[in-house]
Amino acid sequence: MIDANRLKDLLEAQRAPRVVIIGDLIVDRYISGDVSRISPEAPIPVLAARSSELRLGGAGNVAANLRAMAAEVVMVGVVGDDSHGVLLRELFEADGIGTGGVILDSSRPTIEKTRMMSGVQQMLRVDWEDTRPIETDVLSLMLEAIPREMDGADAVVLSDYGKGTLAQPVIDLAIAEARARSIPILVDPKGADFARYAGATLVTPNRKEAELALGRELSGLGDLPKAADELIEAASLAQVVITLGGDGIYFRARGGGVDGRIPTQARAVFDVTGAGDTVVAHLAFHLGSGLELEAAVTLANHAAGIVVAKLGTHSVTRPELLERLREGQPLEGKVLNAGALSARLEGWRRDGKRVVFTNGCFDVLHAGHVSYLRFARSRGDVLVVGVNDDASVSRLKGPTRPVNPLEDRLALLGALEVVDAVVHFAEDTPKALVELVSPDVLVKGEDYSDKPVVGREWVESHGGQVILAPLLEGRSSTGILERAGGDQGADRDAGFEA
Repeated sequence: MIDANRLKDLLEAQRAPRVVIIGDLIVDRYISGDVSRISPEAPIPVLAARSSELRLGGAGNVAANLRAMAAEVVMVGVVGDDSHGVLLRELFEADGIGTGGVILDSSRPTIEKTRMMSGVQQMLRVDWEDTRPIETDVLSLMLEAIPREMDGADAVVLSDYGKGTLAQPVIDLAIAEARARSIPILVDPKGADFARYAGATLVTPNRKEAELALGRELSGLGDLPKAADELIEAASLAQVVITLGGDGIYFRARGGGVDGRIPTQARAVFDVTGAGDTVVAHLAFHLGSGLELEAAVTLANHAAGIVVAKLGTHSVTRPELLERLREGQPLEGKVLNAGALSARLEGWRRDGKRVVFTNGCFDVLHAGHVSYLRFARSRGDVLVVGVNDDASVSRLKGPTRPVNPLEDRLALLGALEVVDAVVHFAEDTPKALVELVSPDVLVKGEDYSDKPVVGREWVESHGGQVILAPLLEGRSSTGILERAGGDQGADRDAGFEA
């Protein structure tokens, strides 16, 4: 298995590919509310609706996942001549998704799936659709669009929801054009006959879809290699990727030279809606930018683990994926440079986290520091700690300081559970770092009650607040050094000064 540091390096170095998505275009509507009574008209719950939200569904969700990773995305599909068709185009264009291959079909409505939600529970789904295979003029326009939109592509996705867009001529032409350009073509399949995707690079069925195509149940993980080989032969594929829910993702290449199972990466599962779209989108992104299959599957598995912990269809950004890879690596994952911190902050703010910042030298770490940091962390959801580098500590405290070098001080702070990120700065004050973080809360020690707090104006002008923390009496680096017989310069109370 590829380790997280290697995956992080691969992800950070990846270019953004151009991906063409061909498939069923769907509007997802979520109506959310509360249930507190049963209808007097029938034994059914009454949903007191509070909100309605429209999202890209079907192949559009694959596109949204790719755009979240900053890929260039072009859509090929069909919409009805109705308000939802107009809405879908607007949603695509707002997300920067190319619509040159979106065909208008006045003979059918734009597909809509409406989900009634109470809390995190889906109570009912209502589908508005016409699933006839496209034909005549609409089919001709699709066949004209495919080679045109595929020029310059790095990967192609066939997103098959069984709604009629992927008629056999569309599938055949897409696969032929992708093969002629030597680019991967990935299929999120539908139905029992995978032979209709013959010649594709890979298919991404879930366990039930694979069982349907095989005509038998997969009784255990030991059945997977044989099952994958059968699917590969049936559809003349190069590879198969089978999503297994709680058992992770299994992948296998023709001949078995590349084979493995990546354990599930989900921390909690609230909603599996759209998880398959996330997997195929990330596989297309990573394979299209040149990664090998195992690395692509592992990254896609991490992305799916993020998505299923959220309600409804969601997309995963590169900063979120990098954040997931850093988890479980306390030192490497918390000790950041300015660029990595910016990416981490972007993910936190997207998730609605309240960011707290404090700073200091933190030389000779002691109980006073820990108490102070616990207080700071209690004022928000994440705590970022700025640390003076060695040269700035010497300028502040004298030539014999610091006692502990920067690397040691960063490592110790990173090992504390209450600290979420550590970053060093070289200036005498953390002014530039405060402006980079723009925290919701800036914390300093209560000894600053009659002194100016660096960054106060910036934080308060951006809607944040400054809080002074109580200091643990009798604990200081100065006292520790004096007792050790090696006072190496003045060090106020707990070293919290900027």
